[in-house]
Amino acid sequence: MSTTTNAPLEALTELSHDEVVTHSHVRDVPLPSGGVLALVTLDNGRDHTRPSTLGPATLLEFGATLDELRARASRGEVAAIAVTGKPYFLAAGADLSKVSQIPSREVARELARLGHSTLGKLHDAGVPTFVFVNGLALGGGLEIALHADYRTVDTSAAALALPEVFLGIVPGWGGAWLLPNLIGIEAALRVVIENPLKNNRTLKPAQALELGIVDVAFGPAAFLEDSIRWADGVVAGTTKVARPHVPGRLERAVKWDAAVSIARKSLEGKIGTVARSPYAALELLKAARSTDRATGFAAEDEALAGLVAGDQFAASMYSFDLVQKRAKKPAGAPPRDLAKPVTKVGVVGAGLMASQFALLFVRRLQVPVVITDLDQARVDAGVERIRGEIVELATKGRISGDESNRLSALVTGTTDLSDFADCDWVIEAVFEELGVKQDVFERVEAVVAEGAVLATNTSSLSVEAIGARLRHPERLVGFHFFNPVAVMPLVEVVRTPATDEATLSTAMMTAAALRKNAVITADTPGFVVNRILAKLLGEAMHAVETGTPFEVVDRATAPFGLPMTPFELLELVGLTVGAHVLDTHHAAFPDRFFASDGLHRLAEHGTIFERDSKGRRKGFDKKAVALAAGPGTAMTDEELRRRIEDGLADEVGRMLDDGVVSAAEDIDLCLILGAGYPFQMGGVTPYLDRVGATRRVRGTTFHDPMIVGPEYVDA
Repeated sequence: MSTTTNAPLEALTELSHDEVVTHSHVRDVPLPSGGVLALVTLDNGRDHTRPSTLGPATLLEFGATLDELRARASRGEVAAIAVTGKPYFLAAGADLSKVSQIPSREVARELARLGHSTLGKLHDAGVPTFVFVNGLALGGGLEIALHADYRTVDTSAAALALPEVFLGIVPGWGGAWLLPNLIGIEAALRVVIENPLKNNRTLKPAQALELGIVDVAFGPAAFLEDSIRWADGVVAGTTKVARPHVPGRLERAVKWDAAVSIARKSLEGKIGTVARSPYAALELLKAARSTDRATGFAAEDEALAGLVAGDQFAASMYSFDLVQKRAKKPAGAPPRDLAKPVTKVGVVGAGLMASQFALLFVRRLQVPVVITDLDQARVDAGVERIRGEIVELATKGRISGDESNRLSALVTGTTDLSDFADCDWVIEAVFEELGVKQDVFERVEAVVAEGAVLATNTSSLSVEAIGARLRHPERLVGFHFFNPVAVMPLVEVVRTPATDEATLSTAMMTAAALRKNAVITADTPGFVVNRILAKLLGEAMHAVETGTPFEVVDRATAPFGLPMTPFELLELVGLTVGAHVLDTHHAAFPDRFFASDGLHRLAEHGTIFERDSKGRRKGFDKKAVALAAGPGTAMTDEELRRRIEDGLADEVGRMLDDGVVSAAEDIDLCLILGAGYPFQMGGVTPYLDRVGATRRVRGTTFHDPMIVGPEYVDA
């Protein structure tokens, strides 16, 4: 007699020894028309700060519960089955702490199969099945709903989404097959790929209803009662459910592949081809046109297994942990109770950047904001611009009319610096020249109270030098935003040797109030983001100026997975600004950073690329190539890539040795939040470890153990 064991399932079960289990609580609800609805409530027993998640133990318990209910249904004891969640949550998806611990591709495949097997029980329960989406439903949480026959949603639910692509994986418990066959390919592409790549955009309940993901929406006051009553109508046959978005023959025959093809070209243009998860999801969505359920689910199993076992998911989990945990507890932050209250803000400058500052401060802090500039015309134009932005927010429904009026009234302008006397916080947005900024703060300090904080948005100058004329340099701090100010989530908070703890604490608390993530850096050229970018851009320009074609630079840097090429980035930030940044770093570190005469010539020319009427790049501008190209021996893709990798590893190492930030994690956090480094790359340090650059340059790695997936370890 022989016994067989499922080793991957056993390994998966072992991971759940400390899982916070989301239990399946069942109660019978009599239906108005007769019979019983078995209502399953998913609840992890924690309060609203700990969403319900789906780990291996949770899935096994949920599956056993559904098996029992199916048996009851077969005996005529249950007329319908419904699933809902604890207050505010259906489920926030898979338990990522468990998924990230998976040791092999085989165990990852088993997790995918377990999800399909468990949730699939809602599809063949023998009676109608419902999911009452009473709150947040992400990833596997939304997939629970997709497996059921019918779905309702609470209009107050926080969000519905399939965010897996954002995390370096794919919807692997049925979502990639079920969703397009429910709502059509174009809408599915939006939910599965486009939204995750737009900073993990989610759906509101009304949007989910419009797309056909759910069948009906009810308000929160009597959501459960209304959902049960509606379900009773469906079971009794008095309520008919229309599914107008289910794809028909024409869509499958003509529209489907065309939509996938367009999406692929869009992905290649926006993110390149390094990221694996968007393209894996695209293949699953494409195949869902003609495969049956079992085949579609099997394809999801394989895709999810490969991604979970790979490096990009490991890097994504590292990034996720940085953003969700480290960013919320910044390294080196002083005690919060040292922070001073900010009851009025002064902004020096009335241009575009100053207007962005003023709008952000007035909207988030809800305090008076006064701007100043050299003459009344500039001040008036700045105030008008800010108030116009506030009105536009109201027009778009993002704030109410009353709030629009209140915020507009809080914004004023002046040419008299004495109006800054009662400001607790003053930030400058003037020309990036040391003398100009020194003069600004010298004049501001003469009128503000002794406890007021002075903040500079400089991106390249020494903050300590900016405060050289101050009587109280301890009140000065760097507060470096990234453009566009309203969108980019990072602020580099720059501490000089003189900055005191109260000022630094105020800066950190102010950043949090502005809903920004703050990283404390030392006062060094470029701080973090611009120093790394200066190294990358300087190497790119040096390569073309010494004989390497522009196209080779593009190919050499493609494996970095960046959202744009070095030359596209230069055009985005501005060629003049880019040249200034390179000059600044060359002046500070002439042995490691290149100045670029070619970039100055390109700045005078005004462009690097030829573009069509819609602004899309067609190729490199021939005159730009002639202006930048220089004599020398062209490097190969591999030679240049290795040179850049080693240069970055050296520079990051020096930054850590010099205490620019507390740890490698802070450099990666800055690059993810401030430079758009993709989640699946984990910033820059995991990548440099994986390709061997850190070991080549420093004889060690930035992370021990390295941030790699089990597939890499096994290899």
